[in-house]
Amino acid sequence: MDEAQTSKPGTLRRIFDFPATPMVIEFLAVGLFASLASALLVKVLPREGFVDFLGGLALAVLVTALYLACRRWIERRPNDELPLPRLARELPLGLLIGAGLFTLMTGIVAVLGGISIERVNGVGALWPMLAMAVTSGTVEEILFRGILLRHIEAMLGTWAALFVTSALFGLAHLANPDSSLFAAFAIAMEAGILLGAAYLWTRRLWVPMGIHAAWNFTQGWVFSVPVSGGEVPTGLFVTTRSGPDWLTGGGFGLEASVIAMAVATGAGLLLLVRVVRQGGIRPPMWVKR
Repeated sequence: MDEAQTSKPGTLRRIFDFPATPMVIEFLAVGLFASLASALLVKVLPREGFVDFLGGLALAVLVTALYLACRRWIERRPNDELPLPRLARELPLGLLIGAGLFTLMTGIVAVLGGISIERVNGVGALWPMLAMAVTSGTVEEILFRGILLRHIEAMLGTWAALFVTSALFGLAHLANPDSSLFAAFAIAMEAGILLGAAYLWTRRLWVPMGIHAAWNFTQGWVFSVPVSGGEVPTGLFVTTRSGPDWLTGGGFGLEASVIAMAVATGAGLLLLVRVVRQGGIRPPMWVKR
C-alpha cells in the first residue's frame, strides 16, 4: 500500500479537525471583527440616510467573506452554506417567512387589543432600519447558526446543538435594555428554535438570514416597535401598544409577547418536523453514523 495512503494527519491537523477548535477560532474572529468594524463605521459614516445602509451592507459582506475564509483555511471546506446560486431562491423565501410571521403575530396582538395603528408616518427611518436588519441577520446567523450550531452538532448531535444555541441566543439578549428573564426565554424559544430549524432544514444560511432580517425590519420599520429592547423607531406606521406585558412585550417589544413566542415557536416546530422527516437529525460524535 502506498505510504501516502497510510499516513495519518499530524497532531496540529487533528487538533484543527476537532469541531471545538474551529468553533472557538471562528466565533472569536467573526465576533471581534464585527464589533470593531461596526464601531469604526459608526464613527466614520453618518447614522442616517442611504449611506448608513451602505455601511451595514458593507459590514455584512465583509463578515461573510471572513467566515467563508475561515471555513476554507481552517476547516478546508468549500462554500456550501452560502452558495450564490441558492441566494435568489432561498433568501427571498426567508424574507417572506420572517415578514409574514411577524405580521401574523402583530395582527393577533391587535385583535386582542394590544396594539393599534394611529396613522401612517411615511418613510421614517427606512435606511437605518434596513442597515440594522442586514447586519443583525447576517452577523448573528453566522455566529449562532453557521458557527455554534454547526460545530456543536458535530460534537453533541442535533438536539443538543439546537438546545444549547437557543439558550445562548436568549442569554445574549438578556443584557439588552428593558430585557427580563422572560424576554430572554421568549427569544430562545421563538428565535432560537425557528432560526435553528431553518438552518437545519436547508443546511444553508440564506433562509435563516432572510427570516432574521425580515423579522427585525418588519418589527422596527413597518410597525415602529422596539427591536429587542432598543429605542422606539420611527417607522412606516405610528403604533400604540397597551395592555399587559405578556401581550405587548412591554418595553422590550413584541418579541417578549406570549403571542410572538407561540407563533414563531410553532413555525419552528413545523420546520423541525420537516427536518426529522428528511433525515436531518444527526447523532453525537461518539455514536456511529
